[in-house]
Amino acid sequence: MNQVVNFKNFDGAHPLPAKLDAEALDRLFREARTHNAFLDTPVPHALLEEAVELAKMGPTAVNTSPLRIVFVETDEGKALLEPSLAEGNLAKTMAAPVTAIVGFDMAFYDKLPKLFPHADARAWFVGNDAFIDLTARQSGTLQAAYFILALRAVGLDAGPMGGFDNAKVDEAFFAGTTVKSNFLINIGYGDADKLYPRSPRLDFEEIASFA
Repeated sequence: MNQVVNFKNFDGAHPLPAKLDAEALDRLFREARTHNAFLDTPVPHALLEEAVELAKMGPTAVNTSPLRIVFVETDEGKALLEPSLAEGNLAKTMAAPVTAIVGFDMAFYDKLPKLFPHADARAWFVGNDAFIDLTARQSGTLQAAYFILALRAVGLDAGPMGGFDNAKVDEAFFAGTTVKSNFLINIGYGDADKLYPRSPRLDFEEIASFA
């Protein structure tokens, strides 16, 4: 990879963060694709663990960290998942080496004494169901996005998707818990020969403005 030089900030004492080089930016964003087909190659558990360890470092509200994941890879696990899938997602999900059920824990606040020990943050949530739901969904989805980037960073490809019955997934995989499913991510080594052309993206001016 190309070397990127750190610039000094105005007092000259502390280096500003370096911009990632072009190869890293391509891998994470510019050349990364949503894959619908994967090579018949096993995914090492060590890479999935590494991706989780990376994703957990991203910011969440009050460090709530509500992300919870079940990695479905066995025949038994796929049989449990299959009845919940929309027809258009069935074949590709059954063929994927791994499918991550990405969820969020509605009782995330019980871990706040560990995660946010310098204040009684748990008390901010208990009894406030609307605040709990908003925080779990927002921060859980943030962490899921970090997780997609982390998968790319460790050399894997991802195919995030909806198109499934959340209630069926929750019953099959999260019954008796406080976790709810958010979306699914098929994971593996993508088959580039089966990619569709990349869809257009909005221009900067259509997305952002300055005030």
